[in-house]
Amino acid sequence: SYCCGGYSKREWKPLEDRSCTDIPWLLLFILFCIGMGFICGFSIATGAAARLVSGYDSYGNICGQKNTKLEAIPNSGMDHTQRKYVFFLDPCNLDLINRKIKSVALCVAACPRQELKTLSDVQKFAEMNGSALCSYNLKPSEYTTSSKSSVLCPKLPVPASAPIPFFHRCAPVNISCYAKFAEALITFVSDNSVLHRLISGVMTSKEIILGLCLLSLVLSMILMVIIRYISRVLVWILTILVILGSLGGTGVLWWLYAKQRRSPKETITPEQLQIAEDNLRALLIYAISATVFTVILFLIMLVMRKRVALTIALFHVAGKVFIHLPLLVFQPFWTFFALVLFWAYWIMTLLFLGTTGSPVQNEQGFVEFKISGPLQYMWWYHVVGLIWISEFILACQQMTVAGAVVTYYFTRDKRNLPFTPILASVNRLIRYHLGTVAKGSFIITLVKIPRMILMYIHSQLKGKENACARCVLKSCICCLWCLEKCLNYLNQNAYTATAINSTNFCTSAKDAFVILVENALRVATINTVGDFMLFLGKVLIVCSTGLAGIMLLNYRQDYTVWVLPLIIVCLFAFLVAHCFLSIYEMVVDVLFLCFAIDTKYNDGSPGREFYMDKVLMEFVENSRKAMKEAGKGGVADARELKPMASGASSA
Repeated sequence: SYCCGGYSKREWKPLEDRSCTDIPWLLLFILFCIGMGFICGFSIATGAAARLVSGYDSYGNICGQKNTKLEAIPNSGMDHTQRKYVFFLDPCNLDLINRKIKSVALCVAACPRQELKTLSDVQKFAEMNGSALCSYNLKPSEYTTSSKSSVLCPKLPVPASAPIPFFHRCAPVNISCYAKFAEALITFVSDNSVLHRLISGVMTSKEIILGLCLLSLVLSMILMVIIRYISRVLVWILTILVILGSLGGTGVLWWLYAKQRRSPKETITPEQLQIAEDNLRALLIYAISATVFTVILFLIMLVMRKRVALTIALFHVAGKVFIHLPLLVFQPFWTFFALVLFWAYWIMTLLFLGTTGSPVQNEQGFVEFKISGPLQYMWWYHVVGLIWISEFILACQQMTVAGAVVTYYFTRDKRNLPFTPILASVNRLIRYHLGTVAKGSFIITLVKIPRMILMYIHSQLKGKENACARCVLKSCICCLWCLEKCLNYLNQNAYTATAINSTNFCTSAKDAFVILVENALRVATINTVGDFMLFLGKVLIVCSTGLAGIMLLNYRQDYTVWVLPLIIVCLFAFLVAHCFLSIYEMVVDVLFLCFAIDTKYNDGSPGREFYMDKVLMEFVENSRKAMKEAGKGGVADARELKPMASGASSA
């Protein structure tokens, strides 16, 4: 395989001396994906696709087609060619434990678009539209006269409903059912009316929520572009903007609280008064939280003010990388698109699994489809596939970014860079390193699965276990979480070492670990200061989006509660900012590892010139001086500038 020692002899070129790494793991991953495909194919072959898309009634009949008679099942084998929609007699009766609607399901010709308050309305709807909403055993003419109507007909009033696109289920258009579903899930809400108002606030503010989410996306893109061109002053700009944003946001919240508290309440209705009190309480909580956050932020910035200058040079080099590799900005889009496609496939297959199997009659005499034998555990395999393949896609992004940045760093003349280093990195990934990515993602999966199992056990035993068991469970979950974060960081550096050396995962991880340990002080400085600056960027985007949300939603406070909409917007803004700025953080980490390897095999002498940028060398000198001034120089600095010196002879 390619040896790092080659750097001291000639120009490093990424397309030379490549070798495939971890081929057995690539074969294992391919076999696993074939197994995932088998699960999907099996569920489709057993009729699950038709049952999922077209829907089926409580007697095993698929809507919209002719059906075969099931043995000992009444009302089975019916011709539902004209009845294409599934209608539930009581759609709001939800069984959260078994994740299904506890209601008789029928195939009907049309969904009731308007509310039906009486059985007479149900009868008129059946006569006018030819859509019988009562049981098959009851004729429309008997709806108002039969004594069994209360059991065989839908629960009154029948809510207005509309068919779900592509899935032919009649779903209530009113949000009351969804609110009841949320009440069962969100146990901390003691007053159900509060939850109804919260959900109504989300529904009435959905246009604003969508617009604010789009704003956070635009702000993240703008920040990434700004990082490319003004990286030298970006740190100071972010610091000043975050200070002004924190002060401004806190001030606006207190001003809105004082203004709304003084507003007259004698002329408003009781419902509007309740909404106003909810908004006032939310404003007070937001204002106090913003004040505490601002104070903590100021204290952190006060402590780290002397180290902010150390990050400027490193950000400048990373900014140069984005100038030469503009496609890096769009990397989150491709990763997100790949994840969405896989998650859509995964969810669809999961729904197939929920409707696959053989028909079985339950205690109520209705039909359910269940898988028997070893195949009933296929969903475990499917869950592992969700974690492993998702981690694999994220690892492919890390390897792609690492390969592109490595190409940039070890090319002395930047004019000789490939036309598209990102696509060249993708090509090397596909040709040589998919096995390494599969192995690294599998290790993360091995840690995630036990943690998820423990979290599930903890949620199931909540309130039942003793204090000792609760402490042990939380400790194990916390330890596994820390281990996962450490392995993620090590994996990312292992991918960088693979991109440089073309070695397998274990060798690359070992080399990367040695480099990180021998440069521990510098790693701590870069991660602490650099990550804090990127965190300020995330805070800036969240504060800007949140402030815009406060100003927009404040005009609608008379008829909506905007507590939940604002939380949704801020969470989405942070997620978007994290996706974009994590690419910048990844570039900084790759640059540092390249720098450490550069100093290992080169010393600046003729024939062993450094590959690093001059600005990066200035960063090294500045960090030396700063650490000496802080009392951390001397032996530690001298030792830190000799990464992996013990391994130089092996090259």
